[in-house]
Amino acid sequence: MDVIQGLDAITVHLTEPNKGKAREFYSRVLGLKELSWEEGDGRGVWQIPGGATLVAHVMRPNEPGRPPGTITGVMFTARDAKASAEEIRKRGGHIVDEAWKAPWGPTYATIADPDGNEFLLIQR
Repeated sequence: MDVIQGLDAITVHLTEPNKGKAREFYSRVLGLKELSWEEGDGRGVWQIPGGATLVAHVMRPNEPGRPPGTITGVMFTARDAKASAEEIRKRGGHIVDEAWKAPWGPTYATIADPDGNEFLLIQR
């Protein structure tokens, strides 16, 4: 029996002050298709190419999960990690680690949303 059948969604928590900045980041900076946005709840859903979604919302008091700004290690594929990071920078995004080629082959770059949640671009 396969215990995992695929990736459904990635969820990240936001802070209230950054919810509008996060919406801008995921829509305009990363270019993900916005599927929904609930201004009052500070909750949005974006389509990730390939089928999964990214859900970002303001973390409520006593809500379980990782606090805003502590997500790291989620990887987005890129044809050219360096060029993608440069485009994200031009669009106002934050580059945490410039593109670098790992000895085991892939090229990586690390980006962050307005709350500091980190994502890697990986070029295989």
